[in-house]
Amino acid sequence: MSTHTSANLTREETAARSAAIRLRAVRVELDLSNAPDADASGFATTTTLRFDASEESTWVDFLGDSVDRVVVNGADHPVLWDGARVRLTGLGPDNEVRIEAVGRYSRSGEGLHRFVDPADGQTYLYTQYEPADARRVMAAFEQPDMKAPYTFVVTAPSGWHVLSNGRPVVTSGGGSTQTVEFSETRPISSYITAVAAGPYHRVTGEWTGSAGRVPLGAYCRASLAGDFDADEILEITRQGLDFFTAAFDIDYPWGSYDQVFVPEYNLGAMENPGLVTFTEAYVFRGAATQAQHEARANTILHEMAHMWFGDLVTMRWWDDLWLKESFADYMGSHASVAATRFTEAWTSFANRRKAWAYEADQLPTTHPIVADIPDLEAAKLNFDGITYAKGASVLKQLVAYVGEEGFFAAAHAYFADHAYGNTTLADLLAALERASGRDMGAWADAWLKTTGVSTIRVEREGEDAWLAVEDPRPHRLRVGTFAWDADRLVPGEAIDVDTDAARAPIELGPAALVLPNAGDLTYAKVRLDGPSIQAAERGLSTIEDSLARGLVWSALWNATRDGEYAAAAYLDVVRRHAPREDNPALLAGALQNAAAAVEDFVADDRRDDARGAWLETTWDALWGAAPGSDAQLAWARAFGRAAAYDDARASEVRALLSGDTPAPSDLALDADLRWILLQALAATGHAGEEEIARELERDDTMSGHTAARRARASRPEEPVRRAGWDAAWEDQTLTNDALAATIAGVRSGGRRDLVAHLDADYFARIRPVWESRSIEIARRLVRGLFPHAETLEAVDGWLEDNADAPGALVRLVREERDHLARSLFVRSVQ
Repeated sequence: MSTHTSANLTREETAARSAAIRLRAVRVELDLSNAPDADASGFATTTTLRFDASEESTWVDFLGDSVDRVVVNGADHPVLWDGARVRLTGLGPDNEVRIEAVGRYSRSGEGLHRFVDPADGQTYLYTQYEPADARRVMAAFEQPDMKAPYTFVVTAPSGWHVLSNGRPVVTSGGGSTQTVEFSETRPISSYITAVAAGPYHRVTGEWTGSAGRVPLGAYCRASLAGDFDADEILEITRQGLDFFTAAFDIDYPWGSYDQVFVPEYNLGAMENPGLVTFTEAYVFRGAATQAQHEARANTILHEMAHMWFGDLVTMRWWDDLWLKESFADYMGSHASVAATRFTEAWTSFANRRKAWAYEADQLPTTHPIVADIPDLEAAKLNFDGITYAKGASVLKQLVAYVGEEGFFAAAHAYFADHAYGNTTLADLLAALERASGRDMGAWADAWLKTTGVSTIRVEREGEDAWLAVEDPRPHRLRVGTFAWDADRLVPGEAIDVDTDAARAPIELGPAALVLPNAGDLTYAKVRLDGPSIQAAERGLSTIEDSLARGLVWSALWNATRDGEYAAAAYLDVVRRHAPREDNPALLAGALQNAAAAVEDFVADDRRDDARGAWLETTWDALWGAAPGSDAQLAWARAFGRAAAYDDARASEVRALLSGDTPAPSDLALDADLRWILLQALAATGHAGEEEIARELERDDTMSGHTAARRARASRPEEPVRRAGWDAAWEDQTLTNDALAATIAGVRSGGRRDLVAHLDADYFARIRPVWESRSIEIARRLVRGLFPHAETLEAVDGWLEDNADAPGALVRLVREERDHLARSLFVRSVQ
């Protein structure tokens, strides 16, 4: 069995292992004292596992440099390690196993990631495991249903902050190193254990609940301390703890609450109990919109919800990943509205989060919310729009179905009954049925075990109206209407509808615009009828309610993606109404979608004109936006990105960067915005190494180095793009962020003419890279460098010739094929 094969654990074999092994306790000793030494590639890791066994043999998971010693019940045991599994034999009913090994510092964000800050040379460490990378740091029973109390003992350089899930109870040592032993945790799964260490900047606080005082900590790299708005982070944290402990009626279970914002992070955040990790993209280096602050608050609350949904009660296997992610995604928005100043979070959810769900649910690889996850590779790819956003959308409908009181009563019972244990769908449904008195089986069958998204529309003929549903299932929704009042669209009557029919008559009076799914109560794409589209084109920005506006924006965009609404018409709506959009999240979504429409959906022979028109739209809106406003910043970023595809404003971009032309009044031309503008010049051939080096001297930070790498790789010269292409595939010293920047540079400016000759090379490389690289790195390459070709011939040929390829790789290629097929189709019908 190869290392790659043995590393990919299956549902059946892990179920058999947990049936034979009862894990009682784990002690992990890590020596990270050599981390600042760039020549040190690995670290010493010793794991002691105490467990009961009903079989004579089993295995423990470990991925690292070496396994040096295995001791079973006090006696040395042969080291039987295939690179992924340590085989144990001679077990008795009661066992203690000690495994001494060497782990490898990570550059991919998987396992124990090591980062050296170019701003000051300091070294930082943090772990990231989900779904199964704890075995890169310690020997582990790497499956969620084998929970145990963990004790971590970490040796690190003196002067560093050393953090783990527990609280530090003993610190010893002196001189150049310190050893910190942490309190034993409550029973948790291996994938949510965590360690962070380094000279982090720390801000402390506390929260007091019914069970007493909870210490709070917020951490970031020292070089980011000046940008770290810890006060807002801790305020949201306190508000969230107030809300969740009251709503769930279960005390916060993990003692302390630290939040660490870390570099080169693959995710938004991770819910390690007591030690939550976040991408440091949430440390805003310069100006930030309210949409960015809202998104950060939502993520803080999402991860906090996991302290109960996912950490306290954990799914048995990854089939039920939704048991934690759907609930946390729902709770992020719900708690934002209920407990913080971000009271329009459901607008952002309806417009952005559900767009992710709709897109994923129309892929050929869509799956039920309760998915079939046969192995870890499949699990890794199911952290997707179905598990998160569709699941959260369906839960929003569930709350409307059983009532908020019934929903939270069920949550309390679920936590109380299964604390520190593992569950399946049946356990949650039982709690919901008891609390609400409703039969949940039919609801689960209709929404959790099916695929696809319904499309709903209202059809009008004279005084008659019908609600038409494609792919019908039970929907509880509201149909809203709007009428003209002078030049404004104002709300009129609304009717509530319960239907599972394909077509149902409804009582509806005259209306300028009819909005199916007003209030966003169900999960479905909305189609506007002809008169409603005309009204939206004229008056979208006059609708006062942000949620209603967001639903109209969403309806127009989904129709554009499906080829039912012209891309040029969508771009015209953005041109007319986005400059008057006052919700920062809706504006950001409209600008992102407009840019995508230009590149993906405008007909090929009109794309150059569309690029030029979009550039001018962003330029005009930038100068017309209110000084210092979120809109001004959003349009500035959109202009910089548009300028990478059309160089008509290159001289103006250069003048803004040099200061020869003053920026619009009160616009913060901060480092991040400067890099967007310089990358545009580089991608269009108006800036080279001299300008990039000069900008890097101004911004000699991690973000600056990453941005410079992208700018260098984006220069519109075939040898430059080829060098970036080869580096992406072959240079294994690239960190995850450096790889992403390199890929973005190669793809910059939509210059298909510079990379089309590499299509065959892509298809020749993807299978070997899948076998040889970590799944995170391989996934970035497979997705990021997929050819945006003029036909499907090459990808279809690869799929036909590689039917025996790993399922997760085939899934990614099929998804990228579907994106290309959609783009080709929509362009063809313009």
